[in-house]
Amino acid sequence: MNATPKKEPSPPRPATTVLLLRPSKPDDAASLLEVFMVVRHHQIDSFSGALVFPGGKLEDADGDKRLRARSTGAASLSDDELKFRIAGIREAFEECGVLLAHKRSHKELIGAADLKPIEDRWRARLTKDEASIVDLVEAEDLELATEFMTPFAHWITPTFVPKRFDTWFFLAEAPADQVALHDGSESVDSVWIGAQAAIDEAKGGKRMLVHATQKNLELLAEGGTVASAIAQATKRKVVTVAPWVEVRDGKRFLHIPPDAGYRNLVREIPPQGGVPHTGR
Repeated sequence: MNATPKKEPSPPRPATTVLLLRPSKPDDAASLLEVFMVVRHHQIDSFSGALVFPGGKLEDADGDKRLRARSTGAASLSDDELKFRIAGIREAFEECGVLLAHKRSHKELIGAADLKPIEDRWRARLTKDEASIVDLVEAEDLELATEFMTPFAHWITPTFVPKRFDTWFFLAEAPADQVALHDGSESVDSVWIGAQAAIDEAKGGKRMLVHATQKNLELLAEGGTVASAIAQATKRKVVTVAPWVEVRDGKRFLHIPPDAGYRNLVREIPPQGGVPHTGR
């Protein structure tokens, strides 16, 4: 009898996740940070009902060569890193209505007054794939502020999970006068919340967090303020996390690499449950 051939793992799909940050007290930069999070729609197959950071899969237009000239802070970035940052800016706009962009030759990010008509013209069209990020920046004569996107983490879904993602996480301070709000389709609710508060609410059963979200909230909580979290991320080497399962004494344990900067590197997988989600 021939052995059943081993199924090849599905290739991970490139994705970007954005941790939008702000001080918990608007006029006090030294106050503890808050992060913007959304609740995934219950009819969505990826992380249904979970509290997650905004983000999603890369689109072909995110890597369009024309966008390099339309991206500030891009000179030192590879094409690969640039497209992940651009995808993050696009996803933040689609999912939250926050746009990290300048008018051409302006240093200041777009303010709320200028953003409103841009949002009215483009947000729904981008969400429905009726337009691309290239269409938006060229029509509105914008430059994407990729220098505001600070690499924070890199996670790849394990090979044994059917739906896999290769996800870069970025920190970005939210513009003070732009209002973040969930899109009402992929996400049905949103909240600005302290990193530790989100963890505590999940432990108390109020929230559901996927594995990667919880680990990155734990790492974010160590930053304290917006400025210190971004400074720490700038200094820290981003180590790719591809979790794996180890079986000991009949129990399964999910591991992450020890040099990636996280604490609590091992998590037992409940017998009745599947492998904890390892996406965003």
